[in-house]
Amino acid sequence: MVDALDQNEIDALLSAVEEQDEAPSSGMSALGQGNEIRPYDFKRPERVSKDQMRALETLHESFARSMGALLSGFLRTMMQVKVVSIEQLTFSEFTHALPNPTCFNLVSCEPLEGRICLEISPLIVYPVIDRLLGGSSSDVFLPQRPLTVIEERLVGKILDRAMAALQEAWGDVVNAEFKVTERESNPALIQIVPPNEVVVVVGFELQLGDRAGTMALCIPYAVIEPVMQKLGTTGWASYKKQNDSQELRRSLAGRLAAARVDVASVLAETTLTVGDLANLQVGDVITTDKNASGPLTLTVGGRRKFLGQLGQHRGSRAFKVTRATQPTDRL
Repeated sequence: MVDALDQNEIDALLSAVEEQDEAPSSGMSALGQGNEIRPYDFKRPERVSKDQMRALETLHESFARSMGALLSGFLRTMMQVKVVSIEQLTFSEFTHALPNPTCFNLVSCEPLEGRICLEISPLIVYPVIDRLLGGSSSDVFLPQRPLTVIEERLVGKILDRAMAALQEAWGDVVNAEFKVTERESNPALIQIVPPNEVVVVVGFELQLGDRAGTMALCIPYAVIEPVMQKLGTTGWASYKKQNDSQELRRSLAGRLAAARVDVASVLAETTLTVGDLANLQVGDVITTDKNASGPLTLTVGGRRKFLGQLGQHRGSRAFKVTRATQPTDRL
């Protein structure tokens, strides 16, 4: 006869099974205690660290300032460019979020391999074109069509300045030459990397008067992977700060070197009454307290800077500098 389990034995077996099921669960909770658990989406891997993202944001803020200054001078009106977002997406997510038609440009960045994308919204492209053609850009019709050949030529002027600003901003990381190689109105027709490839998308806001639009810079990770180590916050930020200071000094020195200043030699100074001044006639002699053999003062921009002697050089009056002025000089 087959042995049958009574109710007490059945209850004991069920209790043992429940204890075994709870054991791994309690172990996992103990393991996760004190550790940060974050969800991870394998379809959208984050290949760029937070420090590198912050460095990229700082780099493109410099690009935005430079581009805004260049476009303001070119358009002869104030144009503001600022970074509003930076995120990691897949290339398909980036292209599907863009309007059609739009101003979509492929940019090469040799010696880096591959290309990046620069998209400018029609909401700001047409006001800029209107401004270049003499309009006020206050009331512009926005056609839902690709750019014409003439409009592409005008937008090319804007892109040339954007490429110059981009090259200047990236100059501290890599000496790359940015150049527009292809233009397209439909982003879905462009496939520079696989759809699931990770890209860094930097979003900008462009404002021209009361008109505003967006601009997006899409950088595939494969393009900038060789230089990502240079984007560490500690090394790159300190180097950039030092390099920016040196570049600023050189830029200021270059601009000041071409500035014109007034230089004059002061023969002597004295005071006269209004009556004496009114009675001056040809042949009158005005005496001063200055010694005739004493040095003369050379002023630069109205300030006394040097002492020297008047003379003649190659048929022209000249001033020979002997020394710089001192605070103790009584002039």
